[in-house]
Amino acid sequence: MQEKIGRLVVICISLLLFNACGSAGYHGYKMRPYKVRGQHYHPMSIEAALVHSEEGVASWYDERKWLGLHRGTTALGETYRPHSLAGAHKTLPLPCKVRVTNLANGRSVVIRLNDRGPFVGNRVLDVTPKVARRLRFTEQGLTRVRLEVLSVGDGKHRRSR
Repeated sequence: MQEKIGRLVVICISLLLFNACGSAGYHGYKMRPYKVRGQHYHPMSIEAALVHSEEGVASWYDERKWLGLHRGTTALGETYRPHSLAGAHKTLPLPCKVRVTNLANGRSVVIRLNDRGPFVGNRVLDVTPKVARRLRFTEQGLTRVRLEVLSVGDGKHRRSR
């Protein structure tokens, strides 16, 4: 019996370690047009993104599965990490860093966009649970935000001030 429990512990630890070893599965930028639920999306150019800002509704999502394990991947092929400062946008080039400000309370955080979405209603941004906590809207689920692009390509192209 102890041998079976020992094997089970080894398997669980191995799965946790394997799950934590996600790699950045992208090369360059994610700017190809794509289609979701019959809707076509055309990501903007780097130049357009660097001067982009918008206001709209943000939501938060948590794709953790059983026992907190998460198997999902982002549009960049990275492992979904609910404890990261990350989010999803429909048309900005990926990866992209943005400042998000909760218009209800003025709280602001810089996040890295590495996924596509949200594809529900009139929302402009989906964020991880950690971002929602920092912006203090986990209880509400939705909030109005201002989004300002700071850089594209993990800092390679920066917004001029």
